[in-house]
Amino acid sequence: MEKYLTINSKKVVFDSEKNLLEVIRKENIELPTFCYHPELSVQGSCRLCMVEVDRKGILSACSTPPETGMEIKTNTEQIIEMRKIIVELLLANHDRECTTCAKSESCKLQTLARRLGINELRFKNVMHKESKDVSTYSLVREPSKCVLCGDCVRFCDEIQSVGALGFVGRGSKSVVCPSFGKVLASSECVYCGQCARVCPTGAIVPKSEVNYVWKALSDPKKKVIIAIAPAVRAAIGEVFGLAGENGTEVAGKVVTALRTMGFAKIFDVSFTADMTIVEEANEFIDRLSKDDDIPMFTSCCPAWVKFVEQYYPDFLQNLSTCRSPQGMYGSIARRIMPEMLEIPKEDLIVVSVMPCTAKKYEARRPELAKDGIIDIDYVLTTQELAMMIEEAGFHFAKLESSAFDMPFGFKTGGGVIFGNSGGVTEAVLRNVVNTKSDGINESEQFNFVRGEDGIREAKIDLGNRELKIAIVYGLKNARNVLRDIKANKSRYDFVEVMACPGGCIGGAGQPIYTDLSVRKTRTKVLYENDRAMELHKPQDNPYVQKIYKDYLGKPGCRQAHEYLHTGYRYKKRFNQTFEIYKSEKENNVKVNVCFGNSCIQKGSKEILKHIVDFAESGKYNVDIEVSICLEKCSKGPVVKVADQIIEHCTLQAAEKAIREELKKW
Repeated sequence: MEKYLTINSKKVVFDSEKNLLEVIRKENIELPTFCYHPELSVQGSCRLCMVEVDRKGILSACSTPPETGMEIKTNTEQIIEMRKIIVELLLANHDRECTTCAKSESCKLQTLARRLGINELRFKNVMHKESKDVSTYSLVREPSKCVLCGDCVRFCDEIQSVGALGFVGRGSKSVVCPSFGKVLASSECVYCGQCARVCPTGAIVPKSEVNYVWKALSDPKKKVIIAIAPAVRAAIGEVFGLAGENGTEVAGKVVTALRTMGFAKIFDVSFTADMTIVEEANEFIDRLSKDDDIPMFTSCCPAWVKFVEQYYPDFLQNLSTCRSPQGMYGSIARRIMPEMLEIPKEDLIVVSVMPCTAKKYEARRPELAKDGIIDIDYVLTTQELAMMIEEAGFHFAKLESSAFDMPFGFKTGGGVIFGNSGGVTEAVLRNVVNTKSDGINESEQFNFVRGEDGIREAKIDLGNRELKIAIVYGLKNARNVLRDIKANKSRYDFVEVMACPGGCIGGAGQPIYTDLSVRKTRTKVLYENDRAMELHKPQDNPYVQKIYKDYLGKPGCRQAHEYLHTGYRYKKRFNQTFEIYKSEKENNVKVNVCFGNSCIQKGSKEILKHIVDFAESGKYNVDIEVSICLEKCSKGPVVKVADQIIEHCTLQAAEKAIREELKKW
């Protein structure tokens, strides 16, 4: 039976759409929203997508399922006026320094104010200026620009399962911030930056290093080199009206722009992606032969690495010890470029361009420094690179293409596809598995690992062993895979994990997008570049072979390990203690509730609320505090009563321990 409704008197057929908003947008009517995002659950709080439904009144389109026979109006006079009021109220409580805002051209609030014809505000400005949070290398938070849509909170929780941000307070006092109002650097944030990608305003943005790079370029004593990650070429054209264009051609225009800006050498991180595969495949083969620390997890995503360090330290030995392509680029550049450029090593400035905000954090890891000097001085995102091109005044689309500099400019298709989810796995298979093409293009031989699902599995026969592989994006998916491995429900030999949806092409440093088809286009660009290349296997890169011969020896040897590998360690997520309640009486029992993410998920929030309620009623003479965390994540929820630590605590167990302790007084 055909399902239909009418939108503005036009009959519209619908099928699998979950809500009216999807049906209406299918008809090319762009209803305004703040809180709706296609990757997240429906919240329905901003009310901007309201429509008038006959016999039902005004409803939020995002939270109303379509029904046959509905008659809908999307832009009545009343609805338009209500939308204007909502936006005006938001503007009245907003930092409106739009001309200097990093999100100016992509700000939804600014766009909606223009669309709705808001030229003046009827409401007094009541904004209270909040200080910026610049505590991390990756992100900047400006609470005064937050519209409380909750997109950042839901993404961090629903897609990444990190929960670094949350709502605090009620009504006009509501804010979005890390736990206990602390700065991001003191939270469990892994710096993936997806909160910045989905933020409709400038409340969370990537932290810019553009000014530092311009300053370095202006210093006549310095030689500045730069390398571009493979995912960048698939997206930067979007900023200049070249979306979906040939990635090689766009990368060539970028090289021309950078050379004109004054960079001494322009390299391709795809080269060190090739090198990463050579080392990672060697490491994987060695682990397989010893059946040691299997499964092996990829380690090229810094947000994923930090996630493991925080939540799953028992899996640290399963992480590949290989540095990421950025890490290898910085290390090798520091090793050989001063000699090639004939300059003192202190005059070399190393810059990378990444699709990722977590790469800024990775560059400052102490493990990736030598003799106190970090390998990468500055990390620009794709957005920042586009900004520099615009600042320089280039007509990007009209630029001629130039070639990357050698030796770090030559790459194979295996290095280019690193930017896609599944790309690392495919490149490793091209190295590990010896197969004949039999008429199949080498670049398509292992395309069964490609796909759009957040968790994918594949098997491949090695003759004497069947490899079982998992490809994962999104840290909540990664958590589920780790949980199944720990419970012996799943067995894998190799697991690729990327924090961002779709892989690096969906990184938070890329141009902002809301249409999920954009990711598909970027993915396609990288695979097309791979298909067009003469070489597809990283181990066939002659310049990689030369670097090994001249500087490193053989893959996996001591010298290669010194420059191309690193190590990871368990990192406490948040070790501070906060006082929640203090009794006015004497001889109180001290109660400490663990508020680490694992314990919260297992019920510590409910236990804390229960104890506070009873304390406030006068039933218990207790002083209550929370710690993040008590470092017993597998045994949560954890509550400490006086000197007694209760693992797998329940409300009843906590009450019993408190009563027994009070008896001692």
